[in-house]
Amino acid sequence: MESHPQQHAPRPGAPGDLPRLAVMISGGGRTLNNLQDRIEDGSLAARIDLVLANRPCSGEERARARGLSTMIIPRGVSAADLAQLWRARGIDLVVLAGYLALLPIPRQYRGRILNIHPALLPRHGGPGMYGRRVHEAVLASGDAQSGCTVHECDDEYDHGRTILQATCPVLAGDTPESLGERVFELECRTYPRAIAMVLDELAGRARQTPGDQRT
Repeated sequence: MESHPQQHAPRPGAPGDLPRLAVMISGGGRTLNNLQDRIEDGSLAARIDLVLANRPCSGEERARARGLSTMIIPRGVSAADLAQLWRARGIDLVVLAGYLALLPIPRQYRGRILNIHPALLPRHGGPGMYGRRVHEAVLASGDAQSGCTVHECDDEYDHGRTILQATCPVLAGDTPESLGERVFELECRTYPRAIAMVLDELAGRARQTPGDQRT
């Protein structure tokens, strides 16, 4: 993929044009499905324009079944190639949804890539901390509560500006599975809210700097 450097980040489109999301996945696609459900029920004013999986997975198959434009991109793809792809599709915001790799952050997309982590960062984050491992760590720590964190992505695992957190109790007798399901229920409510908040921020910036610069 040939790279064409750009000087400006993309901007939300003209009035009436729903913001465009690129969703990145590696596994079953539960978070992707939830976001598409929220779009279809009208509670998230956006559209998923592109799904990117870094390997063949059931989430990729489910995305195609829902009629979403879907691609497999190799792990290790360059920041320049990602920026070119996203700009060509007019992507306003990139959303990680169980994407299990450290993503290179194109300069033009800083502040426009979000992730959700199934714990209250900065606790229980970092390399290798995903899925069941996170909930095992929470239980082993004796924490009284857990939850989820939506944050901007930077060049470190589970790092960057916190957008939104939500909490739930850790109950006596919890297993990694029972805690994980409780946290996932929180994620299903919290991620769409955080995405809407960031899209509102981006729209506000675009109004201060008139003109659609996605092209």
